[in-house]
Amino acid sequence: MSQTHSPSRRTFLASTAVAAAVVGGVPLLSACSSEGGTGGKGGTTTGKDARKLLPAYTASRVVEPDIPSRNGSRPGFTGKAEPYAKLPSSVPEKLGKGGKVTIMSPLWGTPPKKDCAYYRAVDEATGVHVDWQPQDGNTYGEKLGAVLASNGIPDMVVIPSWEMQGKIPSAIDSRFADLGPYLSGDNVGKYPNLAAIPTDAWQMSIFSGELKGLPLPSGAVDIVIPYYRQDIFEEKGWELPTSAQEFMDLAEEITAPRAKVWACEDMKWTAFNVFGVLPDKPYCWEWQGEKLVHRVETDNYLEALEWTRKLYAAGVVHPDAMAVRGDAGTRFTAGQSMMTNDGNAKWYGWTFEQREQNPDFRVSGMDIFGHDGGDPQLYFANPAGIWAFINRKASKETVEECLAIANFAAAPYGTRENRLVRYGVEGTHYTLEDGVPTKTPQGVTETQDTYFFTAGSEAVAAFPDHPQVVRDWCGWQQRMGAFMKEPLLYGMQVREPNRWANLSDQFEDFEDDVVRGRKKVSDMQQAVEDWRKAGGDELRDWYRKLIDEVGESAA
Repeated sequence: MSQTHSPSRRTFLASTAVAAAVVGGVPLLSACSSEGGTGGKGGTTTGKDARKLLPAYTASRVVEPDIPSRNGSRPGFTGKAEPYAKLPSSVPEKLGKGGKVTIMSPLWGTPPKKDCAYYRAVDEATGVHVDWQPQDGNTYGEKLGAVLASNGIPDMVVIPSWEMQGKIPSAIDSRFADLGPYLSGDNVGKYPNLAAIPTDAWQMSIFSGELKGLPLPSGAVDIVIPYYRQDIFEEKGWELPTSAQEFMDLAEEITAPRAKVWACEDMKWTAFNVFGVLPDKPYCWEWQGEKLVHRVETDNYLEALEWTRKLYAAGVVHPDAMAVRGDAGTRFTAGQSMMTNDGNAKWYGWTFEQREQNPDFRVSGMDIFGHDGGDPQLYFANPAGIWAFINRKASKETVEECLAIANFAAAPYGTRENRLVRYGVEGTHYTLEDGVPTKTPQGVTETQDTYFFTAGSEAVAAFPDHPQVVRDWCGWQQRMGAFMKEPLLYGMQVREPNRWANLSDQFEDFEDDVVRGRKKVSDMQQAVEDWRKAGGDELRDWYRKLIDEVGESAA
């Protein structure tokens, strides 16, 4: 999903999560403390209590990466894919007992036929027959709300974090099963692939003091990337900037309107990283002395907006970004703009897209700098952002069938199970062409992301057709990870009280107005003052009490 401008927080999360199992920078308003899940008081689970609920972690050693994780980066795989028969298995014995379960999940595409060869193959491998009920991902929230309010909830339901709004969090509290008796501590040993899911992802699967969600893990360094056209930069001899002023100077050098070339697209999200702005809620608070301060109250926030506004005012941003029209990614790959920012899936996506029509095309991620030329201050991304939940009314046998499916789907990259889930049956749904799995027409139709959402293994970087992308991406993450820290309440599910849950929603649109010159920075300052009076100060007191009670992070 390309963005037409600086992506909205919701759209960015959806596009990157679906494209590459990544999540970043959005609110997760979906857990509460012992105060009660349905009363709207909100809260979270303490780190001490959470540790009692977490599955015992056991790393998978079935397949070792070529590039180990460092500073939170994704492990990388650069080798060619092996034929299915040569792959190791992470589920040597079927855990399913021949039962039948119903699963509802989002789908961006045309649903496969219920009796298609892909579904039959995975049913046979897991030992469980699944009646899939996929729903249009673009309108999933509407369908989700209706289903959760009914008496016809499927056995398993996939819920992305960006849909956890309105009454959805309360429905999670009341409608879904506690998986602790099946997975907490050593109980997870029956499901080794679930045991290998990083603990931070499980931490974010605790809702209302219970282990409820089966997570799709994200990469800790999966943040918005400032991309640049490396091929053109090398051709022109342009040097990468190392400060906010150098970026501005370079942008003015690059921009040539008569040649239909502009330096960049909307760079607001990069500005937030360059100026060390805090993430979105609930990680939007920091201590300044003894005062708890919201991201919108910080100097960093206003300075980031002012810098982005100056880019627009200088005429170095593509005019279509100013008008919020067209597609930023298309302009970037066409050479109309030299820099943009987007999710990590684009690194491979653009490279794959351009490989035939522009074989010299090369995109890379610019190292994020501090605005003054020093080190940047970055924040780790959310450990998970999509979960599968099991119906509270499901029998023990049905819960175990669902967990058998999740354990199969969470198989690590390079295993038979992962290949089957992602590509289907070799020779039917895909062929290996020079060590690259390539889907057949039948594979394109049938092997869509359905099982993929029921649980996931550790997020990795693996593109056998473009190993250089893996090396570049992993290297970028390793370098950026060295400057990352955990924000307050990191790794915790937090539900704000209902009366304040939407208090900060106005700021994203207001930001876009400020950077495009439609409003002044002083207008934003007034909006912040209005926010304080409308409940921001009360929300601050609530968060301060919460931190006093549960601690500053999930650790």
